Order: sequence, then structure tokens, then C-alpha cells
Amino acid sequence: MRRRLLSVTLPLQTRRIISPPFLSSPSHHLLSCSKKHSASPHDDPYDPPFSPIAKAPNLKTKQSPKAPNPKPKQAPKALPSSMDKLSLPLRSDLPFDFRYSYSETDPSLRPIGYREPPRFSPFGPGRLDRKWDGLSAPATGEAAEDRVSEDRSSVLGDSLTQQEVDELVERYRHSDCSRQINLGKGGVTHNMLEDIHNHWKRAEAVRIKCLGVPTLDMDNACFHLEDKTGGKIIYRHINILLLYRGRNYDPKQRPIIPLMLWKPLAPIYPRLVPKVAEGLTFEQTKELRNRGLNTPALMKLTRNGVYVNVVERVREAFRTSDVVRLDCAHIYTSDCKKIGVKLRDLVPCIPILFKDGQIIIWRGRETQDSDLC
Repeated sequence: MRRRLLSVTLPLQTRRIISPPFLSSPSHHLLSCSKKHSASPHDDPYDPPFSPIAKAPNLKTKQSPKAPNPKPKQAPKALPSSMDKLSLPLRSDLPFDFRYSYSETDPSLRPIGYREPPRFSPFGPGRLDRKWDGLSAPATGEAAEDRVSEDRSSVLGDSLTQQEVDELVERYRHSDCSRQINLGKGGVTHNMLEDIHNHWKRAEAVRIKCLGVPTLDMDNACFHLEDKTGGKIIYRHINILLLYRGRNYDPKQRPIIPLMLWKPLAPIYPRLVPKVAEGLTFEQTKELRNRGLNTPALMKLTRNGVYVNVVERVREAFRTSDVVRLDCAHIYTSDCKKIGVKLRDLVPCIPILFKDGQIIIWRGRETQDSDLC
């Protein structure tokens, strides 16, 4: 009877304390946690692995109205090109043979071999009515020189006054001019003619900056620029040129210039430096080469530099010495040989050695005899 009374009179707290032990076990704690993190009854009970998690809407930001359906994107229209309107094969009325470089090649010098088959034209198959022979694409018809000169004079019009020349020079001679073309070691190339005419559409003159091997003979570069484009050089300062298009130049009447799609490989020419110099024995040639390597260098040429004064410096050096060395350690081997060929024709002299970026040139026996006389 007492036990029943105690159980009845015990307060609620004591009942919780003496509750069965399984209610305070860890499994009970896990059940309580799982109830807290259980999914709401509104969620979808099917939850496969790697299913995307739906983001809750942000109540702070206002929901934007439903955007209209986007318009279908149209394909970009191709820019109109003058070449697309012309039918293939292209026919050009220019009176000269098409070459890769006009100022750095000698048409009279024939190669002894080719590095690629001559039948592969750099203009592309069937794109030009001229046949490629490995060096050039000769003109099909013979153009009268009188007619060509008349057409050029009609495009140039009256000669510019000094005031007009000064205005053009002041506008285009500065280094920040946007109408500029760089003339590099390739010289006056065929595709450069198209670039010049493209600049002439919106500008009266073009600024041409010459660098590298062509600067040895600036007269040759100026001649080919005027001869192949029909313009006129109105300004020349060291290696900077301004090429004027003419008073009556009409961009719609520009000549058709088909572009070269790739640079053709240079053909194989005869040996530039023979084993024995002309007029000397093998021992004398060897002695000149050794003496040239041991002499101090006259000049140190840099890559893509300006070589305007090299010819005059070599001529002055030949007054006191018969062998001159030029340091070209930072120049490509092909450019060294081009420099030697130009010096041979301009000084004149005889190149006797190209070794380790050094050019050894000899004054020649005929020059020595003329100096003694």
C-alpha cells in the first residue's frame, strides 16, 4: 500500500528522472536529430543520387516579369570583297612580271635548282591567267611604254606646290601616323602593292618605314615603289618615305592585284663565295681570310637595323686596307649573304668568307691597280 502511495505522490520531475534507460540512449538522440532535419511533407519524396537541388526563391529581391521569347540569331553577313565580284581566273593589266620581291631579286640571274616544283603557283590553282615558272608570273601581253607613261602622268596630274608638299609631309611624316607600312628584309613585295592601294582609299599619302637589308640601297627601293604603284615619293629622310598617290587617283579605277597565298621558297643559286678568289691562289685566299678574321670589325650590324651608311663606310675603309670585316653575329645567315651580294654590286668588292656571323670582303686586284694609277 505504501508503494502505491509513493508512486502516486511523486512529482513529475522525479518521473522523468527514473524514466527507463532506453529513452536516454544515443539512439534516441539520433532519432531526435533525424526528426529535426527530415524533409518537409511538401518536398518530393523521390530523391535520386546526383539530382539538382532546387534553390529557394529570394524573398528580398523582387521577381522580374517574364522575359519575352528571344529572337532567333541570324548568321553574320559576310563583308563584301572586291575579289568576290571578279570571276576566276583573275586578269591583271599591270605591265610587269609578278614576283614575290621586286627590289631584292635579280631577274637576270637564273637559279640552278628549285626547292619546290615550279608548277605550284603561289597565287593558287586557277586563280590567275599567268603561268608561274618558279620565279615569276610573266605578263601575257606586251604593254606599250608610251601608254603606260601617259596613264601614270594622267593619274599624278599637275605637280604639287611646295606648300602642298609641306602640308602632306607634316601630316604623314610623324611616327604616330596610322597610314604606315613597314618595309622589311623582303623589300618591295607583291602583296605590299595591295596594301598601299588600300591605304590610298582614305589617305593621299602613305608613310613607309624601311628596315633591314633594303636600306643598303634606298634608291632601288624608291624606284620600285614608284614603278610598281604609279605613285611619287615626295619625302625621303634616312629610312622614312612618303609615297603620294596623285591628284586624279580614283580608288574605283585601281588596278587588279591578285594576292599571293603563300611565300614561295627561294630557289637555289650558284655558290656566292668560291673556294679560291678570282686572280689569287689558294694560299693567298687563305691568308686574306685569316687576316680578315683577325682585324677589328669596321661596323656591328643589328637585326632589322638601318644600313644606310654602310656602303660609304666600306669605301672609306678600302682606302687604307684591302680587307674589311663586318660583325653580323645577330643577323640571320640568309641576311648576311644578301648584305654581301649588295656590297659586291654597290661598293664594288669581293666577298671571300661568311663564317660565324662575320663577313670578310676583299677590295679586289682591279681596285688596287686603279688606286696605284
